[in-house]
Amino acid sequence: MKKQGSGIRDQGSAERVLRQALPPVGDRAESSEDLWPVMLSRMRAEAATEPPRVSVPWFDWALAAGLVALVALFPASIPVLLYYL
Repeated sequence: MKKQGSGIRDQGSAERVLRQALPPVGDRAESSEDLWPVMLSRMRAEAATEPPRVSVPWFDWALAAGLVALVALFPASIPVLLYYL
């Protein structure tokens, strides 16, 4: 049975095929521009601004109100709620 392959016979032809398939990157591979200073300046700019306001969705308020109503109507449920916390 004949072994199937890519048709590349020696190292030179494999190198030639790879060079044709993957063109050289050029100067971009050895770029001296570092992204870390840009990231630091962004982080410092975000830290300098006022902290974001926390908004609580209405559904959370409804759940909290339901919990308060449950405790007010059924005080015996307090130990059960504390057990599951």
